[in-house]
Amino acid sequence: PDDWLTIGRIVCPHGLNGEVRVYPDSDFPERFEQPGERWLLKAGSSKPEPIKLLKGRFQDGKGLYILKLAGVNHRDQAEALRNAQLLVTASDRLPLDPGEFHVGDLMGLTVILQATGEPVGTVKDVYRAGNDLLEVVLTAQNADDLASQTARTVLIPFVEAIVPVVDLTQGEIQITPPAGLID
Repeated sequence: PDDWLTIGRIVCPHGLNGEVRVYPDSDFPERFEQPGERWLLKAGSSKPEPIKLLKGRFQDGKGLYILKLAGVNHRDQAEALRNAQLLVTASDRLPLDPGEFHVGDLMGLTVILQATGEPVGTVKDVYRAGNDLLEVVLTAQNADDLASQTARTVLIPFVEAIVPVVDLTQGEIQITPPAGLID
C-alpha cells in the first residue's frame, strides 16, 4: 500500500456514456484533468489495475470531478466501478508547499494536547470541507470506554489556530482545541 497514493474515489456513474463522478482526495486538479495513466483499485480487490484517463472536469458546487476513462463507454460499466479508488504511484507525489501534507501521511498520527503533552487520540481520516477536518479516534479514558467497544471520534478543524504543529518525524500532531471541542 505504501507504493500508492489514493487521489479519489468513484462515487457513481455520470450520464449514460460511461463517465464517472469522483470524490477527490487530492488538492491537485491536474490529477483529474490531465489525460494519462492512473490506477484503479476496485472495491474488494487488492491489486490496482492501470486505467487511462481520457479527460476530466471539475463539477462546480458538488466538489466532484467528472472523468472519462478509457474502455468505460456505458453506464453499466461505470456502475461496476462504484467505490473504486483512483490511485497514482507514490513516486508521482507532487511537491507540497510548507504547511501542506499528503493525507496518507496524517493517518495514524498521535494527537496530543500541546499544553500538557497528554494524548487525545489517533487520526483516523481527513474530510475535505471549507476547512479540512481531522477525524480523531479518542483514546479510551476509563474502563467504561474500553468496555463499550465503541471508540468515540471527534472532528477537529485542520487549521493552524487549532493544529499548530504537525510533526511527521515524531508521528504526532499537537492541538490547542477550544473549550468543548473534545468533550
